[in-house]
Amino acid sequence: MTKQIRLNAFDMNCVGHQSPGLWRHPRDTSSNYTSLAYWTDLARTLERGKFDGIFLADVMGVYDVYGSSPDAALRNGVQVPVNDPTLIIPAMAAVTEHLGFGVTCTLSYEPPYPFARRMSTLDHLTNGRIGWNIVTGYLDSAAKAMGQARQVAHDTRYEIAEEYMEVVYKLWEGSWEDDAVRRDRASGIYTDPSKVHRVAHHGTYFDVEGIHLSEPSPQRTPVLYQAGSSSKGQAFAAGHSECVFVGAPSRQIVGPTIARLRKQVAAQGRDPADVLVFGMMTVIVGETDEAALRRLEDYKSYVSHEGALVLMSGWTGIDFSGCKSEDVVRHIRNDAVHSAIDRFTIADPDRIWTVGEVADFIGIGGASPVIVGSPGRVADELEAWIRETDLDGFNLTYQVMPETFVDFVDLVVPELQRRGIYKRDYSPGSLREKLFGSGPRLRAPHPAARYRRGAEAVTGDILPEPVAALR
Repeated sequence: MTKQIRLNAFDMNCVGHQSPGLWRHPRDTSSNYTSLAYWTDLARTLERGKFDGIFLADVMGVYDVYGSSPDAALRNGVQVPVNDPTLIIPAMAAVTEHLGFGVTCTLSYEPPYPFARRMSTLDHLTNGRIGWNIVTGYLDSAAKAMGQARQVAHDTRYEIAEEYMEVVYKLWEGSWEDDAVRRDRASGIYTDPSKVHRVAHHGTYFDVEGIHLSEPSPQRTPVLYQAGSSSKGQAFAAGHSECVFVGAPSRQIVGPTIARLRKQVAAQGRDPADVLVFGMMTVIVGETDEAALRRLEDYKSYVSHEGALVLMSGWTGIDFSGCKSEDVVRHIRNDAVHSAIDRFTIADPDRIWTVGEVADFIGIGGASPVIVGSPGRVADELEAWIRETDLDGFNLTYQVMPETFVDFVDLVVPELQRRGIYKRDYSPGSLREKLFGSGPRLRAPHPAARYRRGAEAVTGDILPEPVAALR
């Protein structure tokens, strides 16, 4: 059976996102990001193109590594100003029926108890179409804004994340039984108290005592995304994630990354096919190859190279403001995003990058590869990436909003459908059902399933009588 390509739009509740400087393009409307109409129009376009979802990035903090100041980020509109990504989701859900929503929320600066309620609320309001991109953060500026001297060490952040997941699984899966809510008008009982259980968690990093505040939502646990590429990040993804987001400038780098990830998933006792891997990709399409190349050159004329290095500095924790264009990018290990510096250094030892080359590369689509051409050429390349790397799909960046996504929907989607490698319609059900074809709930051996209580567990076994607290 031919693998069906999965597609997410990669966006952020800000100006520009991955292509610094392109907000200046005369056809770009991304400065309207503060308007609900901007987001509802985009949602309609993506659903018309049968996109699986919109993947909303986010950062807490500002990119202030470059020049040890936020000035360059502010001047160039580099992911600042930035609004809360969760608040635009209900509006987009209201004008669509099938589009999924993967939202990035860092667990480092919000206690699990209120966060679990927020995700359950979104799962209700989207009718089971919410996903959570689990991140631990990477900017010292965020930590300082939250009252810390600096961010917690990289590997420790993942230790905290493991316990955080245990807490939210207990809240989502174990606090309320499936039939706890009765809505019995005759008896006057809305919820059966005997079927609602207090979570009592006392761990190394979190102490939580209380019931989950939300009644069971369609998926309970949202679809879980993760984007860590370090050894710690991949181990975490192998244990928890259903969808993994990877970024690499070439197939030679991303292929081995995916192979390692799937091996780790299997080592956790999970089926590697239960994890979908999305690669970041930039597509610039035209009616012909020549038209697409002209569009690329047009876009390049608006790139902010300073803005690109602001991004690179923030991702890597390395200040590139004093570097010359011809300087070679060197490998440094710190508490920032390990994969960001790895992909331009040790990931491909045969490729040496200069600072100027990195700025050029990041200027269009961030750190993603770029495909330029006619619909046929774009489809050929997307197929090749899937075939040669074992990717399941792509998170597509934009350069000019909404032009990038409108062109892809109008030109590339029909070509993919003609080849039989892209769906012509959505499957019914929740986001999890659309992506995996199973039920709306996580199933064993996923660790969330062990906290299930109620009439029937995902393993098919009847659980014991409820106890006073879920520990």
